[in-house]
Amino acid sequence: MSEPRSLSSASLVGLVARREISARIRDKNFIISSIVILVLLLGSLALQVALDSGTEESRIGLVGDAPGLEQALQAQGEALEVDVTVVELPDEAAASAAVEDEEVDSALVVQGREYELLVQESAGGSLEAIVQGAVSQLSVAEQLAEAGISGLDVPEVPVTALDPDADQDSQRVVAAIIGAGLLYGLLILFGQFIAQGVVEEKSSRVVELLLATMKPWQLLAGKILGLGVLGLAQIVVIAVVGVAGAIAFDVVDIPGDLIGTAISVVLWFVLAYAFYAAIFAVAASLVSRQEDLGTVLMPTTLVLVAAFVVGIQASADPDGTLARVTSLVPGLSPLVMPVRQAAGDVPVWEVGLAVVLMLVAIALIVRLGGRIYAGALLRTSGKLKMREALKAERA
Repeated sequence: MSEPRSLSSASLVGLVARREISARIRDKNFIISSIVILVLLLGSLALQVALDSGTEESRIGLVGDAPGLEQALQAQGEALEVDVTVVELPDEAAASAAVEDEEVDSALVVQGREYELLVQESAGGSLEAIVQGAVSQLSVAEQLAEAGISGLDVPEVPVTALDPDADQDSQRVVAAIIGAGLLYGLLILFGQFIAQGVVEEKSSRVVELLLATMKPWQLLAGKILGLGVLGLAQIVVIAVVGVAGAIAFDVVDIPGDLIGTAISVVLWFVLAYAFYAAIFAVAASLVSRQEDLGTVLMPTTLVLVAAFVVGIQASADPDGTLARVTSLVPGLSPLVMPVRQAAGDVPVWEVGLAVVLMLVAIALIVRLGGRIYAGALLRTSGKLKMREALKAERA
């Protein structure tokens, strides 16, 4: 910046943007938060794989001669998604000892047509259903054979899903909710970065040197652009890692739907960031101490919290009045509309209207916020009101 006055506005904005990127890349909080987000994302995918792949197992001891019972037990277990292992035991005493030593989960003692199930404390629902179903099946077969009836034609019952896409829809909704959570977290994180940077420059009087070489709007634009590029890169990396991990771990059935949801979240992040970054920067310019930041940022933070909560609610009722209205309200729409789009069929005109309203709101915020920012930057005496900042800007 040795000859800043010879530089164009774009060059000055670019210099500030590069300065912000360079400063934040070296910031430990940014690095740690990025690593934590990626670790949590990959950890949640691994946990989902572990839960999905986990098959219930049951070891059943068997005492007595009962032809076909072992196969019947295994067939019943397969129907209930339980991996049944049958262990043959010599007598009831051995069966009791095996149950007590937890070598088997239960033991079925067969004496003729009398059956007794030995368990340590109680039989779980699935275990009881497996044993009862197998014994009933074997008993019916024996009685039919004694009556001279064989070769029964048992019809197979086909399963027809009334909503075959329900599981795919739920996957998209979960991805959208996770995306909205990431949006919320990143907006808070980068909003804090911008706010803290503004206050640091005011309190150290660095801003006076910067404004001697550039206009306030150039400084504001550079800050927003620099951190915006960094935030966009971060959420793109998170989205790519999340989608690639979900596909690699076979967590999703249709990767295309997940990719579409991820792209939607990234695009809404761009609009949300432009909106909230200007608000955070303008709010921070009204104070001169880090201790006062919480007061001026609280209203905006509460709006983000409300948007996230409504977004979660929209996943359950995407066509409800609350979800439809809030998905069009600037500031709320970036965290509600992606969830609505994933949970249901949102008319294209509603998405278009939400985008247009966000762009209009961003333009108004930047225009009005730029004036407040310009009037408040050089006022370092305590907390300033918006009205006073506007008067100072016009003076």
